[in-house]
Amino acid sequence: MSRTLRPRKSQPSYAAAFELDEDELDGQPVAGPSKKRVFEEEDSESDFAPEKEVSEHPDREEDELSADASGVDDSLDPDGDSILADDSIAVSTAKTTKPRATAAPRGPAKSRAKGPPKAKKAVADVLTMPSLGSGSGIARTSKRQIYILPTPSVHHRHRAVPLFSRAGPVEKLTAKPLLFGPPATAPTNNFTHSSEVTSRVNRGWGTNVGAGPLWDLVEDRGWYKEGLVGGRDVEYEGNRRPVTHHGLRVKPGFQILSRNEATPYLPTDIVTTEEGTLQPPPAISCSFGPFENQRRVEIAMFESRKNSEFIPESKSHIFNPGASAWGVDWCPIHNDDREGRSYTQYLGVAPFPTAAHSPDIGVKVERPAFACIQIWTLGPTQPGFSNKNDVGVMKCAMVLCIDSGPAHDLKWCPLPSHDSINDQTIRPRKLGLIAGTFEDGSFSIFVVPDPLDVTPEGHDPSTPVFVKIPEPLVRIELEEATCWSFDWANSELVAIGTSHGTIAVYHLGQILKDCSGPDPALPTNILPSHYLTVHQSAIRALAWVRAPPSWPSGAPRMDGDPTVIVSGGYDGLECLTDIREGHGSIMNRTRDVINTMTYSPFGGGPITIDHENIVKVYSVSPSMLGRGHILMEPQGPIWSLHASDYHPQLAVGSADGACSTTNTLRSTRRGGSVPFFVHKIYQMDYSRKTKELRMLERFFPLEAQDRPTQTKAIRAEKAKRDTTYVAPTGTGSWAKEISIQRVVWNCGNGLGASCLLASSTASGLCRVDVVWGRWLNDRIPYGSVEAMRMEVEGDQGDAMDVDSDESS
Repeated sequence: MSRTLRPRKSQPSYAAAFELDEDELDGQPVAGPSKKRVFEEEDSESDFAPEKEVSEHPDREEDELSADASGVDDSLDPDGDSILADDSIAVSTAKTTKPRATAAPRGPAKSRAKGPPKAKKAVADVLTMPSLGSGSGIARTSKRQIYILPTPSVHHRHRAVPLFSRAGPVEKLTAKPLLFGPPATAPTNNFTHSSEVTSRVNRGWGTNVGAGPLWDLVEDRGWYKEGLVGGRDVEYEGNRRPVTHHGLRVKPGFQILSRNEATPYLPTDIVTTEEGTLQPPPAISCSFGPFENQRRVEIAMFESRKNSEFIPESKSHIFNPGASAWGVDWCPIHNDDREGRSYTQYLGVAPFPTAAHSPDIGVKVERPAFACIQIWTLGPTQPGFSNKNDVGVMKCAMVLCIDSGPAHDLKWCPLPSHDSINDQTIRPRKLGLIAGTFEDGSFSIFVVPDPLDVTPEGHDPSTPVFVKIPEPLVRIELEEATCWSFDWANSELVAIGTSHGTIAVYHLGQILKDCSGPDPALPTNILPSHYLTVHQSAIRALAWVRAPPSWPSGAPRMDGDPTVIVSGGYDGLECLTDIREGHGSIMNRTRDVINTMTYSPFGGGPITIDHENIVKVYSVSPSMLGRGHILMEPQGPIWSLHASDYHPQLAVGSADGACSTTNTLRSTRRGGSVPFFVHKIYQMDYSRKTKELRMLERFFPLEAQDRPTQTKAIRAEKAKRDTTYVAPTGTGSWAKEISIQRVVWNCGNGLGASCLLASSTASGLCRVDVVWGRWLNDRIPYGSVEAMRMEVEGDQGDAMDVDSDESS
C-alpha cells in the first residue's frame, strides 16, 4: 500500500495584512523583497515641530520642507534666538502623498499581466544636509548618527547655552584699553545675571563684524576653583584669578651659558659643516607689505620685525625662533604685578631642533635630548611710558636649555604662579610654571626663572640669556605609552592624552606642595587618579570642559574640580568623558585625524573639526547635549583651534597658510542684516619654483555661504540659471612651509590684553597680532552696553536692531 502525504494547507500571507496586491501573482505571494512602501507618520514628538497641514500646493510644500531642513525657516523663532539644526543629523524630506483609496475586500487578485511582474524602480529619498560654503559647493548626503543621544527634532534650534550660573558682578572695560597701560574697568552684571541679560548679550555679540573682540563687551567667563566665589570685590580680576604655588622656588643648579655653549640646545641647520659641527639655521627670507608693493626681508633666529615697517597701520610683530614650533602659549601675570613689569607680555615658544624635524608618535628618545623653550617678551618701547600709538617691541629675553627633547605641546599654568616683582627677598624669582609633553615621552613641569634675575650685568639686551635647567620640577612617565597631549583644569589638576589612546588624570596639588623649598627632590612613582581607555589610537587633542560639578540640589559646586574631558585622536573619534563614569561617550566620528580641540565658555561646549575641514561647535548643556553646528570651513586641513575666556572670537590655523577668526555667537538667522564673516588675519604663500615665502594680508572678510539644497540645485540646473554663489577654491595640496601650526589667544592677562593673538607657522616665522572688533554699522544694540546688561533702562525702540531687517 502506497504511502500518502498529508495535503498542504495554505498559510496566511503577511502581504495580505498590508494589502500588497502588486506583490502577488495569480493570488499567490511572489518571492523576494516587497516593493511596496510602508507609510509611517513622521512625527518627531517635539513641542517645537509645527502642526502638519494638507497643502494644496505640493511643490510649494516641498520647498518649505527643504528650506526647513536647511535651517532657513524663521517662523519657529520670532525673536531671532534660533540656531542651525545639527548638520550631521539626517533630515527626511518626504513628499506629500494623496490619501489612498479604500481597499477592496480581500480575495484572490487577478494578474495584471502575463509572465513575471516587472520590478518597479525604487525611488530613494535623498537626505540633504545644509552646510556653509566651501570650495566644492556640493550638497552632501549623510545618515550619520549622534552617539550620545537619540536623534533630536530638526526643528529644535538653539543659541549657545551657559553651562552654569555664577553669582556676583564682573568687570567690564569703560574705555578702549592701551596695549601697555592700565585698563579702565567698572563692575557690571555678568552674563548669567538673568535670562534676559543672557539673551541680550548674546545678541550683542552677534553684531560683531570685526576680526577681534568688542572691547565694550569683553568679560571674564573663565572658572577656576581657586577664585573667590562670593563676597566683597568678587568682580575684581585679582580675586577671580589669584596667584598660586607661592612656596615653589626655582630649582638650584641652573647655569648661565654662553651662545657657543648653548648651541647644541638651539635650532640648527639641517646640514653641518665639513668639520661636522652644528651651524645656525639660515635666515628666513619672506616678502611683507601690501600685495602690490611687497618688500623682501631676511629675518634671522632671535630677530623680530614690526609689521608697521611694511603696513603703517599694523600693530603686528613677526619674529623667528629658529624653527617651526608646536608649543606656543602666553604666561599669565597677576593684575597687581603688571604695572611693576610695565605691562610686559611673556610668550613661551618651543621650537623643533631643525626645520626638517618630524616627531614619531609613540617613540621615546633617550635623554639627554637637547632642546629649548624660548621666552619672548612684548613690552613698551620706553619702559614705564605708554601711549595709544606705541606698538611695542618684541624680543627674545631668555632661552631655557633642557634635555627632555622638543615639546609636542606647551602650556603655562592657567593661573598666575609668579613671585611678586616687589619681593626683594627671593632670588631668583620665578616667572611661572610651564608644562609640556616632550619627545622623551614624559609630561614635565618646569619652574621658569624671571629673566630680570638671571640676566648678568653688562649683558646685551638685544640678545637672550641662555639658562640650562638641570631637571624639571615634576616628571611623569608611563611605561607602556608616551605622553602626547595634555590640558590644565586648574592650577592642580591635569589630564594627559597618551599614544595608546588612554587618558590619565593627575591631582598634583599635594605633589607640588611637597616640592616647595629651596632644593626639592624629583618626585617618583606618581600615580594617576583615573586611567581611562577612550580611544583606539593616539590622543592628539584634549581639553577640559571648565564647568563646576553640581551639588545634589543642582547648585554648582564652585570649589570642586571639573569632571568632563573632551578628546580627539588619530582614530577619528571625538569623545566626551566624565571621569566619574569611567568611560567615554562618542560625540562624533569622522574619517580624519583630530589635530585640535578647544573649549569655549561662550559656545557652551567644545569646538573641534569634522569631515571636509569643517569647524563645528558642540553643546554639552543637558538640554542640548551632543548637538552641534558649523562655524566655518577653511580651505585646508586644520592644525589648531583656540577659544578665549574673554570673548567668543575663534582663532583657526590651517594647512593652506591662513590664520583666520570668526564669531561663534554670530546672529542665528540667515539672509539677515548681520553677515556671517570669516576674517583672514594673514595668509602664508610659498613658491615651489623660486623657493620664496610671502605673507599676505589686508583681506576683505569672506562671508560664509550656504551650499544649495538638492531641490534648489536641481531646479536651478533645469532652469539653466544657477545663481548660487560658491566660495573660490584653492589647490588641494599646499607646501608644508605655509601651515599655521598653532594659534593662541592671550587668556591670562586681563581684559585689555584679550586682543592679542599669537601664531606660529611651519616655516619658522611666528607672529603676534592686535585685533579688535567693531559693531555692525557702528551702532550698539539696545542703545548702550549698560542697557544691554540691564544696568539702566534702554531705548526699547532700538532693542531689536539686530533682527529688524531679518524679521521684515
